[in-house]
Amino acid sequence: QVQLAESGGGSVQSGGSLRLSCAASAYTSSSCCMGWFRQAPGKTRERVAHFNCRGFPSYIDSVNGRFTISQANAAKTLYLQMSSLKPEDTAMYYCAAGRATDSAGGCVWLYWGQGTQVTVPS
Repeated sequence: QVQLAESGGGSVQSGGSLRLSCAASAYTSSSCCMGWFRQAPGKTRERVAHFNCRGFPSYIDSVNGRFTISQANAAKTLYLQMSSLKPEDTAMYYCAAGRATDSAGGCVWLYWGQGTQVTVPS
């Protein structure tokens, strides 16, 4: 079992920046995928950015060029640097970890944090 704890959320003006952090209790073969998801009110949860088990980052189009995902502490700490924030980035942000699904670099998400709220007022 891997436990995840997010921090760093808050309210920031449009155009501002925030850095989210996620601390994992362990790094195992079942948690080598690590990523950030978000869920806005009334919307489904969406993947924002993640590392697959090969260490390759991936972003959704709407944050590409504005958000940067990174790892530290032997991959037990995950960051999401968010810049040029927009009101549509307002959501609860979740850290997730999981294992590889196949040799192509896919992930299945097994562990979730409690979430941290990011609010960008319009």
